This record gives sequence, C-alpha cells and structure tokens, in this order.
Amino acid sequence: MPELPQLADFPAVSEALTATVPRQLVHRAAVAETLLTGWHRIGTDQFRVAAQWPRAHQLHVSSDRTAYEPLLVTETVRQAGTLLAHTEYDVPLGHRFVLQELSVSIRPEHLAVGPVPAEPALTVKIFDVRHRAGRVAAFSLTAAVTIENTQVASACFAASWTSDSVYRRLRGGRTPATVTAPSPPPGLPPALVYRTVPADVVLARPDRSGRWQLRVDTAHPVFFDHPLDHVPGMLLLEAAVQAARVVDGEAGAPASLHASFDRYAELDQPTWIEAEPGPDGQVQVLGIQGDSAVFGCRVGMVAR
Repeated sequence: MPELPQLADFPAVSEALTATVPRQLVHRAAVAETLLTGWHRIGTDQFRVAAQWPRAHQLHVSSDRTAYEPLLVTETVRQAGTLLAHTEYDVPLGHRFVLQELSVSIRPEHLAVGPVPAEPALTVKIFDVRHRAGRVAAFSLTAAVTIENTQVASACFAASWTSDSVYRRLRGGRTPATVTAPSPPPGLPPALVYRTVPADVVLARPDRSGRWQLRVDTAHPVFFDHPLDHVPGMLLLEAAVQAARVVDGEAGAPASLHASFDRYAELDQPTWIEAEPGPDGQVQVLGIQGDSAVFGCRVGMVAR
C-alpha cells in the first residue's frame, strides 16, 4: 500500500445549506447512516469530498459523547470511495463493492466532539484504475481527512466491483434469504471494550486467552444497515478494535488500522477472533473460519 497522504490546504466549509448525498450512492439503506454531503473534482483523478459527523451515534461516538470513534473515519473513507466509483467512474449502482486492503492513520487528539457536528473534508486521489469489459472494475485511493484545516486522519484502500450476476455465481446461491446466522453467544462486559450497550459488543466471552467468537447480530442497525449474505468488513474491523482494547487494556484509542480481507466471512459459520501483542505497541488480530484466515488487522494503540 502507498504512503498515507499528508495535509493539503483546504478551503473553509461552505455555510450554504446542505443535505446528504443519495444513500444509494454510498450503499446505505438509512439516511441517518449516510455521512457525505457533497463532492467535486479538483484535478485528474483527484476530488474533494465533504461530510458531516453526528455528535451522537450508537457506534461512532464514544459513550460519553466526547470523542469520535476511529471507525467513523474508516466508514467515511469507504463511503467516499463508493460515491466516486458510481458518480465519477461509472460503476453501475447494482455492482457489489469488495474491500481488499485498508490502512488508516488517526490522530485521536483531534477527534473531540464539539458544540456542533464536525464537517470533515476529504482530499481523495484515485490510482491504479483497472477495467474489465470496458468498465472500471477496481481502483485504489488515498484520502487526507481534515477538520477546519487540521489533518485528523489519512487512509488508503484497494477495492473492486463486480456485477450482481457474477457476484451471485461467486456466492454459489448464498443470499440473505438463504443464509442464517446463529444466535450470538453472550458477550464480554461492555465496559471492557469501551461500550455501554451489550448489543454493541461484538466479542463473545473467551474460550481461551486471546480468542473470542465473533458475535454476528444481523438485527444490528449499523453493521447490518441492510441484509447481507456475509459478515461485513466494518463488523470485522470493530472486532479488531475491541480485541485490541482487551489485549492492551492500559491503552486508550486506536491510532492506526492496517487490514487485509482474504475472503468472505460466512454468516452461518463461526468466526473466531484471535489477538496478541505485536511489535511497536501494535496488536495483531486475525479472523478465522475453519482452518483459514478470512481477515487480518494490525491495530496501533496510543496511551490515554
């Protein structure tokens, strides 16, 4: 993956009235989960994307409503890539988004919730654009995320898109109607993973040190904003963050995520999350189904 982008000058956010972009363009069913408010091209394969972050949110704001959670940055960047794919690169709305790699670097000290909703701006560069049958089938992007001209995060990811018909063949008949997740097992105490609502705990009680079953609740309104036939990437990332907080109990906020998604995590098979301390204060997390990994993530933590 390329180096994460550095801060570039960005004009003040317009005071004009705004609304969110159409929710279909960011693959969300709920308007309340749509974070982006606009975009425009600033150069060849370069764009500026505007967003608004809520001051209260079930997952993306800390339980005491003082700080934005790191996965809010990740979801904002994901939505920006999806929006640009459909609006600027002519990826049809019916095509499926497949996230392959993701790196995010965050400055938690700049993610405090203020007296009004934050209005982050993203400077996005698209590269490594690949085509299949005359259509864009994959690209990578970098994004610098700023709030009031202060860089709060940077990110890069690689993703691909596939048509619905090809996706159905790849999934071998698996659909939200034919695949059912088992009932989630009891979770960890919410405070252990910096949560207050038990339904937001995604790790079950451990069967041994450093290993937890992933709790897959398809009724969760954020992770399953719409029906899916697999475990969503954002749920796996949240599991990595929660596991890192358990392993490194003295740390404060996640400051970096470096993830790879190896294959679909199936809803009807147990997913095991394993975590152990790594070098340089990082926590290495794996998501495993059967005998193979579906997901890997290095989580960098910073002290409170």
